[in-house]
Amino acid sequence: MTSIRLLPDQLISQIAAGEVVERPASALKELLENSLDAGSNEISVALLQGGVKQLRIADNGQGIAQDDLALALTRHATSKIQTLEDLEAVGSLGFRGEALASIASVSRTHIISRSANDKHAWRISSEGSAISGIEPAALDAGTIVEVSDLYFNTPARRKFLKTEATEFGHCEAAFTRVALSRPDVTFTLQHNGRVLSRFAAGEPQRRFDEVLGREFTGESFSVDEAAAGLRLWGVAAKPTYNRNSRDTQYVYVNGRFVRDKLIAHAIRQAYQDVLHHERHPAFVLFLELDPNLVDVNVHPSKTEVRFRDGQAVHRFIFHALHKALAVPTGQSAAVTAQQAPFNPFAGQVATPPVNTSYPSYQTGMDLRAAEAGSFYETLYGGIRAPAEVPGIQTQTQMQTQGAAAEPAREEYPLGFALGQLHGIYILAQNRQGMVVVDMHAAHERIMYERLKVALDQDVVPMQPLLLPVSFNADRLEVAAVQEQLAQADNSLQQLGFDVAVLSPATLAVRGIPAMLQGADAVALARDVLRDLREYGASRALLERRNELLGTMACHAAVRANRILTIPEMNALLRDMEATERSGQCNHGRPTWFQVTMAELDKMFMRGQ
Repeated sequence: MTSIRLLPDQLISQIAAGEVVERPASALKELLENSLDAGSNEISVALLQGGVKQLRIADNGQGIAQDDLALALTRHATSKIQTLEDLEAVGSLGFRGEALASIASVSRTHIISRSANDKHAWRISSEGSAISGIEPAALDAGTIVEVSDLYFNTPARRKFLKTEATEFGHCEAAFTRVALSRPDVTFTLQHNGRVLSRFAAGEPQRRFDEVLGREFTGESFSVDEAAAGLRLWGVAAKPTYNRNSRDTQYVYVNGRFVRDKLIAHAIRQAYQDVLHHERHPAFVLFLELDPNLVDVNVHPSKTEVRFRDGQAVHRFIFHALHKALAVPTGQSAAVTAQQAPFNPFAGQVATPPVNTSYPSYQTGMDLRAAEAGSFYETLYGGIRAPAEVPGIQTQTQMQTQGAAAEPAREEYPLGFALGQLHGIYILAQNRQGMVVVDMHAAHERIMYERLKVALDQDVVPMQPLLLPVSFNADRLEVAAVQEQLAQADNSLQQLGFDVAVLSPATLAVRGIPAMLQGADAVALARDVLRDLREYGASRALLERRNELLGTMACHAAVRANRILTIPEMNALLRDMEATERSGQCNHGRPTWFQVTMAELDKMFMRGQ
């Protein structure tokens, strides 16, 4: 029988390194966070061979004092926390005291640092577990950390590293995440002696432009909501700017980049009505809250967090984004009179510049297309002129009806209808040029939102089951039902459910929402109970309710090849302008597009 023995310190350090230093990018992240914790406002990163050969991070922070330098490479030594109370309210990015020691245990590491109280800089080096003495060095201020030959003493681990290009890609991604988190800090990135990126300190919007590109920021809207000690700010992309992967999703909690399932779920739910199929939204969002309300000591990588009141955080994020996305067509929630002139297209499919030289209503030009023997018959022979085609009206008719419907000819973001194209699209003109509307998709969204509002005004009606359905439940499911039954505002009842506890391990479903009576009662109840435990309100029911309402709206919406009159088309345009999320149907497809006069002029080479 093998006896229990203490592990050598070197092996302990290398085990810790396996958790903290997965690859060069992991070491880079830890070192960048140390530089930020030191109060640096300028950080330079230089990599050789993807960071495998060398990582060099130089900053102008407060530095490490001579007396503390020896402890810098010692496990569980840190200046950032001292007590349990400090750990429960940690405000720094690093706090474990493991990163430098773990990195040093699997590399050749050199640290040069100078604090404000030292007359000159000091240097300390290590090669695996062997740490050298401290010696004088030259440095004006701050700290330089050089990490060379990563995993030189653990060749088996080194074999798991990928190609230079792959490792550099991971390093660049880590650098980008940190650079996005601190727009007030200047960052520089070099690879193999070549400067690839330099982000000067400035406003957040400038950093977003530099790091993610103007295409992203041009298709994004600002988010800034605060309530009950929580604040969510940043930028999120419009639904039409979506991705096939999650490569443009950045969430920071108190400045720390995290991958949190609860936050991801809230964001996904906020986008669910406007995002097409399996596409993913893009965003850079910062959540700020009291450090006492979030536990960052969950995983060695510090990318996972746990909230004291996860349900409240979920609700806040969901409602903040849902509100920002629910801007009716032609309105902007973010643009104010102080910030910019009113832009009726902000947050929608297109954001063309306003050109006041073009009217949005039909002018008095008469092509006489309705007269017998018009050029239509001359050109196309047997094809009927527009006046003879059902649903197509002449300009004279449109002027007459348009003047009656809109006597003041007020300016509307989507303009006024000109006619239909193949019974599918509505053509309208506004000040920017031509608007093309998918009439079925637009009407589907309008009906969908109206159905949701009508349903939200009353408690969900319940349909009692003729034969109750019992099922084996775990203790958490039973506890969730008992908790709801003990409350005056029973969420299960409000959601249209009647669930009873038959035994400590058995539940019975006696009623489900009437509108979902065809659903699997047990599977539906389990989903609802799980969401009640995790999020405090049933997102599962909301998803299934929305699926049903979407189907109802689709059947109720105007169908293709339905001929509409001009007043009907204009009424649809006005409803779109007054309806939330009307830029997309409930399947996430766009409902309208803008074609500007400049784009039309370019097509026809006018002015060339």
